[in-house]
Amino acid sequence: MTAEPRADRFESFGEALLGAVLDRAHELPPHLIGPLVADMTERLGGRRPQVLLQDYGQLLLVPLPGEGLAGGHPQAIDDSAAGRCFLDALPVELPEDDGVRVHLPLLDGGDQVGVMAVTLDRLDDDDRRLLRRLSGLVADLLVTKHGYSDLFFRTRRGEPMSVAAEIQWSLLPPLAMIMPRVALAGVLEPAYDVAGDSFDYALNGDVLQLAMIDAMGHGLGAATVAIGAYRHARRLGTGLTEIYAFMDRAVAGQFGADHFVTAQMMRLDTTTGRLQWVNAGHPAPMLVRDHRVTGRLVGPTTLPVGLGGAEPEVSELRLERGDRVLCFTDGLIEEHTVGEEQFGEEQLIDWVNGLERTGRGVRAVARSLSHTLKRARGGRTTDDATLLLVEWCG
Repeated sequence: MTAEPRADRFESFGEALLGAVLDRAHELPPHLIGPLVADMTERLGGRRPQVLLQDYGQLLLVPLPGEGLAGGHPQAIDDSAAGRCFLDALPVELPEDDGVRVHLPLLDGGDQVGVMAVTLDRLDDDDRRLLRRLSGLVADLLVTKHGYSDLFFRTRRGEPMSVAAEIQWSLLPPLAMIMPRVALAGVLEPAYDVAGDSFDYALNGDVLQLAMIDAMGHGLGAATVAIGAYRHARRLGTGLTEIYAFMDRAVAGQFGADHFVTAQMMRLDTTTGRLQWVNAGHPAPMLVRDHRVTGRLVGPTTLPVGLGGAEPEVSELRLERGDRVLCFTDGLIEEHTVGEEQFGEEQLIDWVNGLERTGRGVRAVARSLSHTLKRARGGRTTDDATLLLVEWCG
């Protein structure tokens, strides 16, 4: 029997380039990610490499410091080529006098870590392919290494952050997740002083589970316990009513009747669009269909977590392909404008409808909605204002 010839195992240029990253990744100190990017892009004939990270306020892309990386000023997300790349999660090529400036999204599980930029004399499809794959590796490095260093936190921090906000951010999952069947994006305001609001989610197989909470006042302790209890009960595989009961006991056991937490817990079957939810004194989410708000997800409610409410009833709705669900805390509609008029639900619906008509993805819409509200109140806030936008893609 004649053996089949073995495939050619010599390294191509692309394999050698990306292999050099993989070979060094496991023992690479976080502060050497920048020099690694500079080295790899130089091998491609590139210059002035940058790694730009989103600030916590989601307004700027801030250059990561590092030997070999180009510095520069932070770039506005709403008014720059890098920002366009960031919002649309697509490469942006910008002709310049000395070549082409390429911006590539740093994507990890659909979350947008930031943008990588480099200038080349000219650009062909081989360059595009290698840069796209290199940016994917860089995104993974940033995600896996951030827990070992304060470098990335300091880069993203545009102003002093309260201790409460520091704790809340450390507990949050990624702000966005874009998958073939489901996408979501969340925003917390005020980014540097949030305390009582939070959200959490997990995609387990075909099922997305999520929760949004709002602790009384700036109840950091109650919020932390509620999210911890939610995760614990969810990971045990319990149903929505059991999750509520577990959260309720945990908050009551820790704080008695002194604290409570409004909560919304959901379960979405991403294969069928079947959405189930329980409401514990929380504002009813909005249903967005065909790019406009068509109603609220109203249903039976029980008392907020920590007050010993009755077992909640599970509500259910079958989503249609492309439907979006907007979950939010009361700070989003109860905040006052400069003239002391409360925003209210009608104004929120108008803004949602206007942004939905742009046809942009959930990350861009959620961010724009939060910033629209922030501008309307003159940049000030008296309460946390958090939103979470979920889309069933089918």
